Amino acid sequence: MTTPSEFEQIDQMMSKRALKRSRRLWRFLAFAAIAIAVIAILGRSLGGFSTPSATDGPHIARIVIDGVITSDPQRRHVLHDLATDENVTGVIVQINSPGGTTAGGEELYDGLRAIAENKPVAAVINELGASAAYMTAIGTDKIYARRLSIVGSIGVLIQHMDASKLLDTIGIDYDKVATGPLKAEPDIDEPMSPLVRQSYQQLVDDSFEWFVDIVAERRGLDRAEVLRLSDGRIMTGRMALESQLIDEIGDEITAQAWMESEGLAADQKVLTYYPFPEEPWQNIGNWIGTKIGSVFVNRLNNTQVLDGLVSVWQPIE
Repeated sequence: MTTPSEFEQIDQMMSKRALKRSRRLWRFLAFAAIAIAVIAILGRSLGGFSTPSATDGPHIARIVIDGVITSDPQRRHVLHDLATDENVTGVIVQINSPGGTTAGGEELYDGLRAIAENKPVAAVINELGASAAYMTAIGTDKIYARRLSIVGSIGVLIQHMDASKLLDTIGIDYDKVATGPLKAEPDIDEPMSPLVRQSYQQLVDDSFEWFVDIVAERRGLDRAEVLRLSDGRIMTGRMALESQLIDEIGDEITAQAWMESEGLAADQKVLTYYPFPEEPWQNIGNWIGTKIGSVFVNRLNNTQVLDGLVSVWQPIE
């Protein structure tokens, strides 16, 4: 039979083991943090990634628009500089995006139109160029897409979630004091009122009118025809070509060939200006950071890293 003193000895032994494991963990974390700092310092001192510059000679700039579009000050400055950079002879915009905010699309449209005043600008829609992404594309002089790219979805929306029934079920009462009937409306605890819906509809309509106007202007279409195409529909590249929403089936090579036909020298390099690629030391740092996070979380959860289907018991804290 185990005596109380033996229990104490077992407890002390387990505590010592836990302390040793904890010390090893924190030593590893400290070492990894120092390693990241050293790699970062070396990466910066060695220069890291060098952006396109005058030493590259005349070339075409590539702007990549990937994922959801929002306003981006960094990208805005890049577009602004491209408009006056004498070494940049043209700009190709690679698009693979479902759209995003109307302000983000407008920002891209304006930036590309400013560049197009001085040099040829083309858009290449890869898998997807819809909504604000199509707004971006029409800011260029030529739009290319693959036969089966998804194009269009000309329109604007704003969404509201009515969670009133859920809140009633769980017994949550949501209330507020506001300066006016439209302040911070609509509330999630009630359906959208007619007054709020009217206000939202005006917001959507104003944005939509501008969108339709620039599509009609840039694509040389009657406004009535643009309105017919602006019911939110999406279409393939082939359908978009038939509807005159794009200029040609093609890719970046096709866009470059068009620029050469406009007077650009042949076989110019195409250099990516945005987004900025991560420097090698950043990739290593991110990898180490991921590993540290994995070790730390696994230690907290008292689990191991497992691939595939898992069945893990985790104690409730």
